[in-house]
Amino acid sequence: MKTKKYFNGLLAVGIVLSMVGCASGQKEEKAPETHSEAPHWSYEGDTGPEFWGSLDPAFSACSNGTEQSPIDIELANVKLDKTIEDIKINYKPTSFTIMNNGHTIQANDASGSNSIIVDNDEYKLVQMHFHKPSEHQINGQNFEMEGHLVHKNSAGKLAVLGFLINVGNENEVLAEMWSKLPPEETEADIHLEKSVDLFNLLPQEKKIFRYSGSLTTPSCSEEVQWLVLEQPIELSKQQIEAFASIFPHNNRPVQPLNERQVSTPDGH
Repeated sequence: MKTKKYFNGLLAVGIVLSMVGCASGQKEEKAPETHSEAPHWSYEGDTGPEFWGSLDPAFSACSNGTEQSPIDIELANVKLDKTIEDIKINYKPTSFTIMNNGHTIQANDASGSNSIIVDNDEYKLVQMHFHKPSEHQINGQNFEMEGHLVHKNSAGKLAVLGFLINVGNENEVLAEMWSKLPPEETEADIHLEKSVDLFNLLPQEKKIFRYSGSLTTPSCSEEVQWLVLEQPIELSKQQIEAFASIFPHNNRPVQPLNERQVSTPDGH
């Protein structure tokens, strides 16, 4: 009797398992896949600047933001503002590493020894990168290239010091960096043997245009302090062509100024 009950029990379990197996076989449900990588964006085609805002909800500011960068700086509309002070630039020769992140050449500064003071707030340099042609315009005109020195304060807010670039003499400060430009996206940073003298990279005349803007790449997040130097620096034609051979076009078009004001400290 016990044997019969045991057999019937096994048969019942087998039927239940068979039914579960058939049900799971019919549905073939799988756990949803998770993607941690950010969506692909570029400077052309259906992933170019015109479409950044629709590529991911995190990029919505690229199309919906009201304080976007870059902008066209119209000199006649720049306001002389007595309430703002000159920024203080505290740069010294520093060791950098460089990388190709797929969108630009980026030079990273891990020293923490370079900073700018904006409205009595210290922003430490994090990295420097380049765009061709320039992202900002002055009176509707682009420059050959533009460099961005990206700084962050203790609260995580960003201040970007932008410098415009014209064709001219060879730039000796960037000579070693340019001799090692990685043509393909890098997995590891490339170390530079010589220190980069950032202060001497910048132009002698340091008239600065200030405005409230955004990142010029996705996510296009706002509340970025922009400080754009009016006087350009120079790179040689060969140096510009070397960058262009890797990134022939990596600039975002200018964005509407809307209700913003571009200012410069009084006395300049």
